[in-house]
Amino acid sequence: MNFMKTTLLLATLTGILVAVGGLIGGLGGAVLFLVFAGAMNFFAYWFSDKMALKMAGAHEVTQEQEPQLFAMVREVAELSKMPMPKVYVIQTESPNAFATGRNPEHAVVAVTTGIRRLLTDRELRGVLGHEMGHVKNRDILTSSIVATIAGAISMIAQVLMFSQIFGGRDENRNPLLTLVAILIAPIAATLIQLGISRQREYAADKTGAEVTRDPEALASALEKLQRGVEMRPMEETPAQEAVSALYIVKPFAGGGGMANLFSTHPPLEERIERLRNMRY
Repeated sequence: MNFMKTTLLLATLTGILVAVGGLIGGLGGAVLFLVFAGAMNFFAYWFSDKMALKMAGAHEVTQEQEPQLFAMVREVAELSKMPMPKVYVIQTESPNAFATGRNPEHAVVAVTTGIRRLLTDRELRGVLGHEMGHVKNRDILTSSIVATIAGAISMIAQVLMFSQIFGGRDENRNPLLTLVAILIAPIAATLIQLGISRQREYAADKTGAEVTRDPEALASALEKLQRGVEMRPMEETPAQEAVSALYIVKPFAGGGGMANLFSTHPPLEERIERLRNMRY
């Protein structure tokens, strides 16, 4: 179901790109902007792990330094039928974790010092299952494709806006459709991009719970993380904001209500409920 929802949202996003691109130069115009956006995101895809780890302030640890953490990560990797990822630690009391890497052969799992103090081994194992689920589901690739299409839509909207301001009115272009492309299309693309991000969180929850065969461990961990982040949120620096979508829970305090519409993470209450409805 999560895969189908992601596919539907991605198809909708592609449809917006083709429609908006058609206002400038037909299908060729849409493809041109798609290629341009793809070139920009190509670098991000290949080097996203290094950039994310640097911005998060993570440092790599060895098995000798963290034997217990390594053993837990290796166990989850074996259950996931994936290679052993690199292991990083982030020195912060705010409890959280994330995974990155363009494929299972280049995976990285990062945990904060705070999450290790807060969770039991069973709960941390559930969190690691979720993070390995992101890698197993190749969510970095999905997010890169989505970012490429959404970026192309935003670029087309900007070109249309400046052409209207400085280029005069094009008699062959429907003014109402042009206004929709400039104002509505980028917002719609952003909302769809966020919707796909939320679906990938649900999917990683499900994959991790299936791999560890312990959905209650992850549900319990999410409950603790929700309270832990409220008590010890991360500092909202530009670097942390740039990687906030990667963390298993939103790393900053606040949110709820309409803010959920513009959130990269689905409501924790719903994630917990879904996990507790799983049966083994």
